[in-house]
Amino acid sequence: MLEKIISAILSDSDFFKKPILQSFPEADKVPETLQPVYRLLYDFFNCLTGKNELNRAKEDNTVWAETAEFLWSGIPLIKKEWAAYSRQNSAFRKAQSELVDLLENSLSETTIKEKVKHIQNVFFPQGSALWDEKNRSEQERTLRARRTVHIKRANPQPISNPAGQILFTSNVLVTLPLKGSAKNLSPHLQELLKKIRTEEQKYWYDHPIPLGIAPEKNEALYGMRGLDDMMSFEKKQGNADEDARLTCVLSVSTTHDGLHALVKEYFEDEFNSNSPWGNLNIFLFSEDDCRLLVKDVLQPLAKIFYPSENSDTLYEIFGVDGEYGRHYSFLKAIAAFWQVFIDPDIKATFKIDLDQVFDQDALLKETGQTALEHFKTDLWGAEASDSWGNPVYLGMIAGALVNHDDIDKSLFTPDVKYPDTRYVQPDELIFYSRLPQALSTAAEMMCRYTDPELNGVQKSLQRVHVTGGTNGILLKALRTYRPFTPLSIGRAEDQAYLLSVLFEKQPYLRYLHKPGLIMRHDKQAFAQEAIKAAASGKLIGDYVRIFQFSFYARALPWSLEKIKEMVDPFTGCFITPISFTIVYLRFTFKVLSLIESGAYEQAEEFMKLGAKRLLPWVRFLSVEDNPLQEQFFKERRGWNLYYDILDKTEKAFADNDPHIELLKRRADEIICSCFMEIQG
Repeated sequence: MLEKIISAILSDSDFFKKPILQSFPEADKVPETLQPVYRLLYDFFNCLTGKNELNRAKEDNTVWAETAEFLWSGIPLIKKEWAAYSRQNSAFRKAQSELVDLLENSLSETTIKEKVKHIQNVFFPQGSALWDEKNRSEQERTLRARRTVHIKRANPQPISNPAGQILFTSNVLVTLPLKGSAKNLSPHLQELLKKIRTEEQKYWYDHPIPLGIAPEKNEALYGMRGLDDMMSFEKKQGNADEDARLTCVLSVSTTHDGLHALVKEYFEDEFNSNSPWGNLNIFLFSEDDCRLLVKDVLQPLAKIFYPSENSDTLYEIFGVDGEYGRHYSFLKAIAAFWQVFIDPDIKATFKIDLDQVFDQDALLKETGQTALEHFKTDLWGAEASDSWGNPVYLGMIAGALVNHDDIDKSLFTPDVKYPDTRYVQPDELIFYSRLPQALSTAAEMMCRYTDPELNGVQKSLQRVHVTGGTNGILLKALRTYRPFTPLSIGRAEDQAYLLSVLFEKQPYLRYLHKPGLIMRHDKQAFAQEAIKAAASGKLIGDYVRIFQFSFYARALPWSLEKIKEMVDPFTGCFITPISFTIVYLRFTFKVLSLIESGAYEQAEEFMKLGAKRLLPWVRFLSVEDNPLQEQFFKERRGWNLYYDILDKTEKAFADNDPHIELLKRRADEIICSCFMEIQG
């Protein structure tokens, strides 16, 4: 069936102008540098459609060896998982038969949309029904009903002083200066950079801040200025004392280890050159600072309270460099440390992204509340029951985003809209996450509690789809449930966070949807170049996400069926039993479409970059046992140790234990060293 399906798609002129298996004799018409790519794709699809065996040695000794290995590795994996899922699932077998019948016998009146719906019914069922505009409203109502929760008990002690009780956090990504911009740095920093430039780059991020970039393009300055302005507005409204300062923790993830030692000096220089900052206390944590907290505070405490535990795991999980999941977990976990060691009045943490700001005028006009007033809802921390009758605890909170160019229309303009389904790219036949993302945005994020039934009193909404910024967690929930994002997760770390405790204990921990808690997303307004430069990497990161989420979900201690039932359609669409098939076809179809459009250079770069990033995951995951399972439980043990240490330490403080007091002073010293000395 798979052979027939791929052959039919590749041969259909509605999707490919010159199907590769028929047009290969014309391969010499593409640039010479691209001909190896064309040959690799030709052999790959020939083998996948059962037409011949591969000559594996053909490209093994060329610059395309890595790409060749990636493609050859995929063929047996695709065939194995396709056969296995076909045996297990009768609906999958039926969908295949219907698709083959349609594609092989399609008449001239068979529309492209009808073909696409059948193709996606096999490969991407979360999108199939959404190609018809008339179905979308019903799908939104159905999803909203699934997300509805019945409030049993509001939080008797909600957040009452957001400015003093919430630790605000965000992440900064930093790399070496762009050519010619080092001159914008102090002589001391320029001198330090000479040695760092000789280091091998250790981590890659989508669009890090290059040192020396112009202030108006510096995301850290932009995001923090937005928070400072937000606080000024709150003070004018009487929602915060005149001398109040918001406590903010910034994690700094760097591409080179040597940058750890200079990021604080760099950002202090930048912030002081763009002062005043009268409403914020900002603490900056590099990987070095995190390691110091582990070495001088957490490990000594582990030896006191849990001498038999291996505390070295704390170095792995507690830090800010590496994949995005690592700093995401840190920015939640640091709030619990803060509550125990620094400020017991902290009751929650809330993360923003630095390209987002609270548009206070729009918030007040359209919701009747300022940013901080939204956090006072007694639904944050409420007890409820979900649509399946399960008890849930709304210990987390999630807002939404509006794009910079849309806010004049309304604060409640979806930031992700349904695509124009009159047109479809070949890779979108196989996987088109924007469809369920738009559905989820409309059904979950834009819900306003204006319905008599769904009024935000007796009934409200829980959220599964959240954004990396604009979400928070009560420390009671954090320290009880101990969610985390696995270290290997490099995309959608926010979605992965809830999965770690999805059915951990009852009442289940869930996100409260807070209508109107909306931040303006300004990325397009000041970083269009960065977005364009990161487009290919972001798309390939999307492919990696399919691998990661599919195997991560299978590593969790709950049934895959139950997980999918909860997190579909958007988060769940990345969890698929045919992940190798989806990734390989999506990737190769994308390369084919680039070649067809004449984007030869882009096709070549995309092929190389994709193989480079995807091949390690193929090698890692193509073993008999799921390697993410062992990783997940190892990290869970590490985070349990972390929170157990904090619980024991808190009790020891109450008992005035002198040994613990010494470690508290050391913690204070390290935290104080992270405080940014900037002008108020």
